[in-house]
Amino acid sequence: MSRVPGWLGRLGAGLTEMSERWNERRAEAERERDDTESRTRSDEHVPPPPDYAPDVPARPDPALAVPWGVRVAAEAGWRLLVLAGTLWVLMRVISAVQLVVLSFVIALLITALLQPTVARLRRHGVPRGPATVLTAILGFVVMGLIGWFVTWQVMENIDDLSGQIQDGIDELRNWLLNSPFHVTDKQINEIAKNLREAVGANTDQITSAGLEGVTVVVEALTGILLAVFCTLFLLYDGKRIWQWTLKLVPAAARPGVAGAGPAAWRTLTAYVRGTVIVALIDAIFIGLGIYFLDVPMAVPLAVFIFLGAFIPLVGAVVSGALAVVVALVTQGVFTAVMTLVVVLAVQQIEGHILQPFILGRAVRVHPLAVVLSVACGGMVAGIGGAVVAVPLVAVTNTVAGYLRAYSRQSAYRHAVRPRGVTAVSGEPAAEVPSE
Repeated sequence: MSRVPGWLGRLGAGLTEMSERWNERRAEAERERDDTESRTRSDEHVPPPPDYAPDVPARPDPALAVPWGVRVAAEAGWRLLVLAGTLWVLMRVISAVQLVVLSFVIALLITALLQPTVARLRRHGVPRGPATVLTAILGFVVMGLIGWFVTWQVMENIDDLSGQIQDGIDELRNWLLNSPFHVTDKQINEIAKNLREAVGANTDQITSAGLEGVTVVVEALTGILLAVFCTLFLLYDGKRIWQWTLKLVPAAARPGVAGAGPAAWRTLTAYVRGTVIVALIDAIFIGLGIYFLDVPMAVPLAVFIFLGAFIPLVGAVVSGALAVVVALVTQGVFTAVMTLVVVLAVQQIEGHILQPFILGRAVRVHPLAVVLSVACGGMVAGIGGAVVAVPLVAVTNTVAGYLRAYSRQSAYRHAVRPRGVTAVSGEPAAEVPSE
């Protein structure tokens, strides 16, 4: 048996020695790790402070230190500020293009009045283009004839009315002289002198107002042309215009807006048609009343009453007051009182019977909202703003109610339905109006 070489024995001895050193180093590293962990655990368990040391409470989160009501008010406040700023910018933009906006809104009102006629012609087989043209021509001819008739009646009766007004002023003067108010002739002459001086001192303002009237006439003609142009396109292509408008709405809100649009249009159509019917009834009955009372210019006054009915509450008061004043200065106090009785009786019948029956609940607006909206519309855009304020409020009310019901219905559809004994069958209380 051969001997093992010496170098091989020395190699084995070296490997054994290296293995022992490696084991020693590993054992030493484990001891150091154990010592570190024990020191960490001992640091975590800090002994409590002595009894004489005061407790120092930790500071709370600043958001939690603010009362809940203040936090809610702050959250709502900055959102309201953002909405107010957006509304202010929107109003500035609208005021910059006021003529265009009013023309388009008036075109919407006229379209709501004429669109059922176009639909009726379409159902009888008339193509869309001829039906639109025939309806537009008929509507604008009727409105033009009304304006021409009012102007003709005023021009025909202006001379007689001036004489009757002068006679009425003389009668009013004699009544004041013989009244228990102890008004003297000198006081009446002083009032007339002051009026003449006021007119003479403001001649320049009156002249400038007349020059501004030319600009107003030009703007009115421009607005009429824009309204006619918009009406034609809305009658002819209103559905596709609405479909294009829906593409501008975010996809998440598009289904609700798509349903709110037809509901708003039905409200606007019902409002315009109902207002026209109510105004026509007011004009006919008040006109007949002042005609039988021999009030001059009964027909033009009836037309003014018809036009004034498009401004709820305020328009009826102003047009009725105009009829009473004309009756007072032309026929005397008794005729004026009878005219006032006729106007009040017709308006009471209108407010309590005609409007609830014709307009219905879909377009009913609280009288306070009517007054405030007419006042705001008049301050922002004059007579045109007062005319469009109430239908705008009615449409906004319908849209808000529809979207609220739609969101409630959508939340009910996507809610996780309970199972077992906790399941309750039922439908939500509010339903989305049918389209």
